[in-house]
Amino acid sequence: MSTRRDFVKKTAIIGAGIAVAPNFTFGVDFNTSEEKLNIGLIGVGLRGTNHLNNVLLRNDVNVVAICDIDERRNVNALEIMAKAGQKKPKVFGENDYDYRNLLALKEVDAVIISTPWLWHTRMAKDAMKAGKYTGLEVSAANTMEECWDLVNTHEESGSHLMILENVCYRRDIMAVLNMVRQNVFGELIHFRCGYQHDLRFVKLNDGKTAYGKGVEFGEKGISESVWRTQHSLLRNADVYPTHGVGPIATMCDINRGNRFVSITSIASKGVGIHNYIVNNGGENHPNAKLKFKQGDVITSMIETSNGETIIVTHDCNSPRPYSLGFRVQGSEGLWEVDGNRIYIEGKSKKPHRWDEATEWLDKYDHPLWKKYGETATGAGHGGMDFFVIHAFVESAKLNIAPPLDAYDAAAWSAITPLSEVSIENNGEPQDFPDFTRGNWVKRKPYNWMKNTF
Repeated sequence: MSTRRDFVKKTAIIGAGIAVAPNFTFGVDFNTSEEKLNIGLIGVGLRGTNHLNNVLLRNDVNVVAICDIDERRNVNALEIMAKAGQKKPKVFGENDYDYRNLLALKEVDAVIISTPWLWHTRMAKDAMKAGKYTGLEVSAANTMEECWDLVNTHEESGSHLMILENVCYRRDIMAVLNMVRQNVFGELIHFRCGYQHDLRFVKLNDGKTAYGKGVEFGEKGISESVWRTQHSLLRNADVYPTHGVGPIATMCDINRGNRFVSITSIASKGVGIHNYIVNNGGENHPNAKLKFKQGDVITSMIETSNGETIIVTHDCNSPRPYSLGFRVQGSEGLWEVDGNRIYIEGKSKKPHRWDEATEWLDKYDHPLWKKYGETATGAGHGGMDFFVIHAFVESAKLNIAPPLDAYDAAAWSAITPLSEVSIENNGEPQDFPDFTRGNWVKRKPYNWMKNTF
């Protein structure tokens, strides 16, 4: 039987042709290929462990290497693999750059990067330069320079990158995408989305007090509070845009016949984290004296080349229920996730009255969910984690362009630095770079609805 390397070489020859129809990545049952993909995991914290659990459920993947600078996370990953009856992988984590030794392994075909944000781009660049098919957690980049780095490295190395935005595969999102593709809403006009999630207990947690009542971060914090909170202290920007804007971008074909043109952002005052510290640590706690730069609610308006508008909201420092705030609106009707409601002119039960959306979502359930919904149960985040890993693995096995590529990673992540500049300049509009260098005009939209199983 041919080796994995021979297989990749052969598929690379046809990769350029398949790339124009990347839904072919969903055309191979994950349990039928004789070829196995050798994966290395860089970062096996909470998110990386979730990816590990999902790839271990597949019989077409070998986890051959793991890397984390927290030895406890490596030990935990090894225990998970041992319980799954898997061969012990090579382990890295001696220092911040030991991941490069993992990338030097010839047996590693692909990597999944699940590390703190500031490491995402540099690790992805190194991975692509090493010839590895790269899966990158969100957000993909922090600065405009990093956005361009992802695109330039992809083009220079020829290695593919997939941004692992799981919300693009959420069941209701894919049903609405199905409706968009079938023109249920008519011509698209307006969208709303965002990341509205009370993360105060994540950003301030020392691991010693009751769940959700810690007030420490940085060196005294645990988990994401070690690194995530610093962004709120120093940056007034939408630092986490892709959960909201990613699904919307797929619906309106960003980078594939359409593109983001400009963005205007404003920020409210920021009191949420300070009040949380005072209420749980006291007004004399050292962290209560810090001035957090990030506004509690950041609102951005994006204009697209095709004339749609998108409102993106970042709201993570205030008490609130979780919502990504989706609205998809066209000339014939609209869907809103909050309230689980929909209205289609001439088809809803009563004029000017909302329908409960469940019946519509069931009717337009995406073929992928119909096929793999039961398999995805328990994969994480309502099953969507199964689908994002499935797309990554199948794309990597064929060495073809992924559904969510380097250009998407750059365009979606660019919201962070652009919103920061706009806020600093009293909401002054900022132009989006064209990361495709004009090719968005001729790049074909992904046929997400094509069922080739």
